[in-house]
Amino acid sequence: MKGPRKESTTTNEDQEGEAAATELQAEALEAESCWTADSHFAVETEGAHGPGEPSPATLYLESCQAHNAVPASCLLRQGNASELNLRHRGLGPQGAQALASMLTSNLYIKRLDLRDNGLCEAGAEALANALSKNSIVSDVDLSENQIGPAGLQAICSALASNPALQKMQLSGNRLEGKAAQHLAALLALHTGLKSLDLSYNELNDLAGETLGPALAENTGLTELNLSWNHLRGPGAIAFTKGLEANIFLKVLDISHNGFGDSGASAIGEALKVNNVLEELNMRNNRISMTGALRLGLGLQVNQTLRILIVSLNLVGSSPVGKAAHPSIAAISPGLLLSLLKPRVSSEVLTGQRLDMPEIVLCPEVPFLKFGGGD
Repeated sequence: MKGPRKESTTTNEDQEGEAAATELQAEALEAESCWTADSHFAVETEGAHGPGEPSPATLYLESCQAHNAVPASCLLRQGNASELNLRHRGLGPQGAQALASMLTSNLYIKRLDLRDNGLCEAGAEALANALSKNSIVSDVDLSENQIGPAGLQAICSALASNPALQKMQLSGNRLEGKAAQHLAALLALHTGLKSLDLSYNELNDLAGETLGPALAENTGLTELNLSWNHLRGPGAIAFTKGLEANIFLKVLDISHNGFGDSGASAIGEALKVNNVLEELNMRNNRISMTGALRLGLGLQVNQTLRILIVSLNLVGSSPVGKAAHPSIAAISPGLLLSLLKPRVSSEVLTGQRLDMPEIVLCPEVPFLKFGGGD
């Protein structure tokens, strides 16, 4: 019985090998077909750019060939569309380098989405060089690309030199404390950047101490997302000092960090001075009733904050958690409290379970906003 089983195993292995070879051949034929079809498309559109002047599609194809990258068909058929979505395409550094050549002469694309393409440092540097020369692109998503310190430095340089770039998403790039030096240098300059997303990175205490003074000097950013990082302790307090002095930021998300009671207290002090911030998300920051009350002291003075999210903190789970709701409301009469947890069962609707509330400052419009948001 052992003999036939070995023979059967060998046969299965041979079949799997043949299937893999067939799949590779199919992929190669598909890539070749893509080259041929896209080359014809490039030739057809070349006439629109004048005699002897290569079209962007032609330049892109030549660059793909030079960098040994498979061209993206949707890019070649982009036409005059203002948004180019290439997320999850596996472009890699070579694909990014090929794309960069086309972006240099781009006249239409305003929003560029390259999320999750494994661009790494080389790809980020190539794109940064192209973006620094382009006056059309204003919104770029480079999240989840492992751009590294060198890639980040190149991107920051592009943002500093090109006022057309107004929104940049760098979420999930494993940026650590040392990366904050490049970010701080950028924030200290007057640029066209209005929105910066640094969520889901590894920015720690060192980053907070570095970014704080830069935020105090910044004169253009209106929206900053630092959620899901490692800001806590002295770093969180140092960052908050920058918020206190900032006069432009309107929306700040520092949820899912570790500000704790000391950080909440520092935020409360900052809110006494800051008269610009309108929305603050402090969800899941290890804040107990003590920190919430100190935060409330700042809310009592502040006149501009409209939305404060503090759900999923420790107030609701502490022995005095239920007393926190009326305490905060008494400190800031303009507050409206929602006692519902985000995405919970109907059990909550009956009032059987209470968690740290979302607080909505909206004295002009009396309504309750349910849920803590993500």
